[in-house]
Formats: sequence, structure tokens, C-alpha cells
Amino acid sequence: MPKMKSVRGAVKRFKVKKSGKIKRGSAFRSHILTKVDGAHHRKSREARYVSKADEKLVKAMIA
Repeated sequence: MPKMKSVRGAVKRFKVKKSGKIKRGSAFRSHILTKVDGAHHRKSREARYVSKADEKLVKAMIA
């Protein structure tokens, strides 16, 4: 039986925390942030986690 291979792109994008939650990046943060509302800009710094519905899929890609 061959080894299960993880999806390399997913491994780079997600991180499993000790609590079991999967941390993910936030979209729309790369450049041209001068136009973005200050409150939106600050809120985008918060940690984001994968939703419960997608957790199983992401864990399968990472493992």
C-alpha cells in the first residue's frame, strides 16, 4: 500500500493548533491597504480559523 501524500499547498497554508483548531490566513491583506477602512484593516489582523464544516477536508489534506 503506498504512502498517503499530503497536499503541499495546504501544508503551507494551514497550521493545526494545540486545541485542534486549524489556523488559516486572511484574504485581502497583501497590498494597496491605504484605501482600506482603518477598522477593516485592524480587524484583518485577528487570527482566523477554518470553519467546522471544512475542518475534516483540511485535516485530510494536511495529514
